[in-house]
Amino acid sequence: MKPVRSLARVMLSGIFVVSGARSLQSPERLALKAKPVTDRIAPLIQQVSPRIPADTETLVRVNSAAQLIGGLMLATGKFSRPAALVLAGTLVPTTIAGHPFWKGEPAERAQNQIHFMKNLGILGGLLLAAADTEGKPGLRWRAGHRIGHSRRSVQRAVRTARREVRIARREARIVVRSAATARRLPG
Repeated sequence: MKPVRSLARVMLSGIFVVSGARSLQSPERLALKAKPVTDRIAPLIQQVSPRIPADTETLVRVNSAAQLIGGLMLATGKFSRPAALVLAGTLVPTTIAGHPFWKGEPAERAQNQIHFMKNLGILGGLLLAAADTEGKPGLRWRAGHRIGHSRRSVQRAVRTARREVRIARREARIVVRSAATARRLPG
């Protein structure tokens, strides 16, 4: 299953690596399409931190860099689950800005709707990649397993301690009887 998983990651990440690199080199070609989306996001960014530049070209560059780096990470299998989540996050504004099928002429709408649905399919693939544990147990299972293991260890320790107390009590009674018997003996 590993070769299929690796090939699927490379295939899924290819579009992000290529478009991320291309957009990073010339963000001005996407700035006009991205402007309606970045104009809505910019005030939120400025509220969070006024130091962060919120102009359209910078936001396009940040999105492109995230796509390029996330795509490379997904393709190589390094931090692939977080990379898939980052790519999913970058795909949403890209799709809304790049393929507004609710606007424009009927022919343009049909084309944008096809691309919108394609990106929606890619988003589904990214969510699957983000959830893929490569056949290993997930974090939730491992945490539950550790808790159960710890609980059983504590229960064993309690049983052992109780058994040791019973043994110590028996031995103490034997010592007390032996001492009492020794006192009764002459000499």
